[in-house]
Amino acid sequence: MSTVSVPSSLCRYHIWTIGCQMNKADSDRLESALIQLGLSPVESPKDADVIVLNSCVVRQAAEDKVVGMLTSLKPLKSKTPERVIALMGCMVGPKTDALQSRFPYVDVFMRPQDYKPLLRLLGGRLGVDAEGCLGALTPPNASVTAFIPIIHGCDKFCTFCIIPYRRGREVSRPLADIVHEAELLAARGVKEVTLLGQNGDSYGHDLPGAPDLADLLTAVHGVAGLQRVRFLTSHPNDMSQRIIGAVASLPKVCEHFNLPFQAGDDDVLQVMRRGYTRDDYLRLVERIRERVPGVSLSTDLIVGFPGETEAAFQRSLDLVREVEFDKVHVAAYSTRPGTIASRQMEDDVPWAEKKRRLEEVEALQEQVLTRINARLLGQSVEVLVEELQTNKRLAASGSDVVLDLLNGGGSAKKWKGRNRNDKLVFFEDGRDLVGQTVRVRIEKTSPWSLQGVCVG
Repeated sequence: MSTVSVPSSLCRYHIWTIGCQMNKADSDRLESALIQLGLSPVESPKDADVIVLNSCVVRQAAEDKVVGMLTSLKPLKSKTPERVIALMGCMVGPKTDALQSRFPYVDVFMRPQDYKPLLRLLGGRLGVDAEGCLGALTPPNASVTAFIPIIHGCDKFCTFCIIPYRRGREVSRPLADIVHEAELLAARGVKEVTLLGQNGDSYGHDLPGAPDLADLLTAVHGVAGLQRVRFLTSHPNDMSQRIIGAVASLPKVCEHFNLPFQAGDDDVLQVMRRGYTRDDYLRLVERIRERVPGVSLSTDLIVGFPGETEAAFQRSLDLVREVEFDKVHVAAYSTRPGTIASRQMEDDVPWAEKKRRLEEVEALQEQVLTRINARLLGQSVEVLVEELQTNKRLAASGSDVVLDLLNGGGSAKKWKGRNRNDKLVFFEDGRDLVGQTVRVRIEKTSPWSLQGVCVG
């Protein structure tokens, strides 16, 4: 990978990212482009000549953080006008007039995956053809794991979601391009890739020959050097028996499904425009568990959606209790301007009630996870070691199991990895194990992580 020579006035960049894994993947690819243009990363935006904010507006809290970060950059721009500030991600829609009026000091606005406006600006300042001198935009700092986007956009138009309006309709990447990227990553030592899409199960329907996710999983499975393959995110309506069969039959594909259900009440599901019923979802879970023994399931749930009664919420709670998910991403509903719900529905559940429901789900899920993880006590699990843990990182994790590691002392290194079911595992060992797959016997469990001893 070659780089261009950069004037001293334009040589450092900082990328700030919030939101989903797709945003992280987008930032990684932009970072690859900036490095190829000869820029170097810095930890703080105040030290950067180019500052990029990759935004998320799925939740109000995320949008508020983006606005706060943007506002904090205004004095930096005033002090150094030649500094480049760019806003990208889901906050940027097809029209940017309102954003330009609100944030006039921002130089570039970029929709998700659209890096060209910034690259053209930088190319003009550098005196180079920015697009012409760039190679493959693979994540520059991937070590053990990496994300690979496989399909952009979404065609579902759920009433609560802004994604189809900001990321556009579904566009699948050619299968050969994805496999080539996986090969490049494997050649750099990456052991696990996660295939990403807002609706990954819909992959390929718009490509010649209509290959599906099962075909893609099979192709990536054949990449030499890779040890694990994962995929995110799924929609219940597109989870086919072929995809389930691929997970069951391909040894490198991990036994884990992310399958959002969003609500456990049929009336709420209907106004959400999810396209399935509670029974449809439960039957799908049953098919997955029959075909893939030992599978783990994660999901997304919204509480306090317009019109959600207490009885409807209890049906969601009952579904969490019945399925016993390994992870539940729960969020209180917030109105997103531009969505169908914002135009047609009244946000009629008080915030205090939303907060109570959210906390009730979290409390129940903690009980569920306590039971699920306790079943692993004494078992030996396969762990891909991702990184060495410093005391600062361990303390920040906050779990009692992890904090126990801080009290062990000694010269053993403290390692973090995940098992095939996507559960965090911590253990001590004196060897350098980054990127290695080891067996760990679980000796302590908590709802959020596992602790064990390396046994091979």
